[in-house]
Amino acid sequence: MVLRWLFRNFASMKIFSTENIRNIDRITIDQEGISSMELIRRVADGVAGEITSRWRPTKPTVIFAGAGNNGADALMVAKRLYETGFAPQVYLLNIHGNSLSRDCRQCKDELLASGFQGLNEVTGSFNFPDLTRDHLIVDGLFGTGLRDPLSGGYTTLVEYINESGATIVSIDIPSGMFGDWNVRTLSRYVVHASLTVAVQFPRIAFFLADNAPCVGEWKTIDIGLSQKAINETLTKFFFIEAEDVRRVLLPRAKFSSKADYGSALLIAGCYGMMGAAVMAAKGALRAGVGKLTVHSPRCGFNVIQSTVPQALFDPDRHDILVSDMTPRHGFNAIGVGPGLGTNDATQGALETLIKTIKRPMVLDADALNILSKVPSLVDHIPVGSILTPHDGEFDRLFGPQASAESRLLRAIEVSARYKIIIVLKGYRTATVRPDGKIFFNSSGGPAMATGGSGDVLTGVITSLLAQGYKPETAAVAGVYIHGLAGDIAAAEQGVYGTTAVDIADCVGKAIMKILNY
Repeated sequence: MVLRWLFRNFASMKIFSTENIRNIDRITIDQEGISSMELIRRVADGVAGEITSRWRPTKPTVIFAGAGNNGADALMVAKRLYETGFAPQVYLLNIHGNSLSRDCRQCKDELLASGFQGLNEVTGSFNFPDLTRDHLIVDGLFGTGLRDPLSGGYTTLVEYINESGATIVSIDIPSGMFGDWNVRTLSRYVVHASLTVAVQFPRIAFFLADNAPCVGEWKTIDIGLSQKAINETLTKFFFIEAEDVRRVLLPRAKFSSKADYGSALLIAGCYGMMGAAVMAAKGALRAGVGKLTVHSPRCGFNVIQSTVPQALFDPDRHDILVSDMTPRHGFNAIGVGPGLGTNDATQGALETLIKTIKRPMVLDADALNILSKVPSLVDHIPVGSILTPHDGEFDRLFGPQASAESRLLRAIEVSARYKIIIVLKGYRTATVRPDGKIFFNSSGGPAMATGGSGDVLTGVITSLLAQGYKPETAAVAGVYIHGLAGDIAAAEQGVYGTTAVDIADCVGKAIMKILNY
């Protein structure tokens, strides 16, 4: 009997909208007696600490501070750096001479009271300072309070900063970027940070590929915002880490058998693409499925039996392609797509399978490409099924998207409409659930940009589904396990040398590492 632990849920890191964070900040000040100036000092301590841990005081440093609270943070960072031996030049943009916020004005006064003499207050046009590749720039122009895209002289300043080649540290968020959605922004008018030091939480924008050149590396600093407010604030965005997956994975019982861990069917492969079936099968087996059957054309017999002898081989009646997907036995989960091809006979077989099978399945690769050729089939996909497209597959199926942001928004819409789970593969893979919740993944890296990596993921998720995990759990946990396997493989083989087979072979190691976390 397959074990089922449906009662376990993820308790992952919350990712909040800008408005959420603003409310949490306000509650911290109003209900816990912590002043806004105290929070600014905590921000400054965190940002300055990050800077001093990376660069020496001899590093030529320029700080740009805006007139709002992000500028207040920057001025206090300047004070902290000055106290540790840095000699920054600070440019405070107080355009028209009366635009400083109360906290920014107080931070300015405290900076000057410390004996600091490198403050340049700009009240009109000014000549930009000379900036070189040797400089460190601290960007405190605009934070998440920005309401509209940058314009006028600010765009010129941002372009100048970006073109300098200097190392840039942005406080909380790169100036010009919105914390949530950036459909209205142009990358050229957003500071391109080398490092973004976010306050308390990463922003939704950090997880979208479009924004990666602007965000750079990001880190969060804890400034002690109200834990009660954090716990009580609802969100639909989450960041999955090892501890989250450990909570939903259970170790094997001593007196268990293969029957306790499910039976999975992988429908994969065609002549010339049997490698995809092999990699999916290896991923499934390393993820712990009790019994795995691979259904492939007859030409795949020797390939599967010689490379994955642990799997049963179920031959199609056709020699070089899959023409019949009718399950011949009872299976707890079905994964379809790796290396299938899109032959008419294969297309017909997939149509029959989708219209016949009523339980969730995993659809990837050529299964998705076939769906894009027959879009009406999407209406018949079983509720709770898991689709794992890369960008191209998603766009072919659900329409071309101009950006990662628009693709994610479209995935949210499609997931809710069809009650399916969509795994948008890539760095920080996003798993989108029908209830609107989005889980961004923390594991994995550029070593996984290799042919067959997605096939391994299909195998891992199918394996977890067969073992009795709920579809939403299998998808999120499978993505993390797959990414961690990639990290382990990269540590062994290097970023350049990692192959999909290496990733598959490290899936078991990844699960062991998670369980021992």
